[in-house]
Amino acid sequence: MKLLLDENLSDRVLPQILDLYPGSTHVKAHGLIHTDDVLIWSFAQQHGYTLVSKDADFHQRSLVFGHPPKLVFLRVGNSPTSRITQLLRSNYVLLSAFDSDPDASILVLP
Repeated sequence: MKLLLDENLSDRVLPQILDLYPGSTHVKAHGLIHTDDVLIWSFAQQHGYTLVSKDADFHQRSLVFGHPPKLVFLRVGNSPTSRITQLLRSNYVLLSAFDSDPDASILVLP
C-alpha cells in the first residue's frame, strides 16, 4: 500500500514509514501544497494512493464519493511528527487489512 500524505502532515514522516509503506509520498513532492482538495483527491485516485489526512473536508468527501481513493483519517489534532509516525507504524496491520477490503473507504485513527 502506498500512502499520499496530505499537507497537514509533515513531510518528515515519510522517511520514517517508507520501510512499511514503499512508494509512499507527500503532496509537497508533487507541487500540491495549498492546492484545492479536489486536485489532491484526483491525484491520489489516478496514481493509486491511499490518502492520509487530518482534514475533515477529505473525510466528508470520502463519505459522499466513496473510494477510490481510500482515506486514512487521523483524528489527532495538532500532533507532533513522532505521534503521526507512531500511529502509521503501529497500525500497519490494520491499514493493510483496510487496504485489502474492497468495501472499505475510510479508516479513522484516533
